[in-house]
Amino acid sequence: MHVYLIRHAHADDGKNDAARPLSAKGRKQIRKVARLLRAAGAFEAAEFWHSPLVRSRDTAALLAKELKCATPLAEVSGLKPEDDPAIMARKLGDARKPVAVVGHDPHLSALASLLVVGEEEPARFKLKKCAVLRLDRGSGGWTVRWQISPELV
Repeated sequence: MHVYLIRHAHADDGKNDAARPLSAKGRKQIRKVARLLRAAGAFEAAEFWHSPLVRSRDTAALLAKELKCATPLAEVSGLKPEDDPAIMARKLGDARKPVAVVGHDPHLSALASLLVVGEEEPARFKLKKCAVLRLDRGSGGWTVRWQISPELV
């Protein structure tokens, strides 16, 4: 079983944080990351989980479209920037199929740290906008498989 932790792409500024859409830069970031994942055959998820914030939902939708996969999208609680990472860690522990989780920092960095080393702080990972971190779950727990960021593509 594996999971992809994906930080939302760059978003426009706005007074209503929950409603901020992706910017042109963010859409470009997603296309770059999707091209690399598609070319490498490095993405397989049964479902996209995203936060209720617009930029997270739009990142999941555009990434799925660019990857040419019909993976369903689902808004899932526990993915807001201020949510307790332990909530999502429990959900991922129950997951039986690969999941792409699209959310926010500092939540995702704390979640990755919790899964891999067992504690949220200090954060061992820094997910830049539109970064993808793949974690694999085995008998010994979660391990890092790879991480990419748009500026590396």
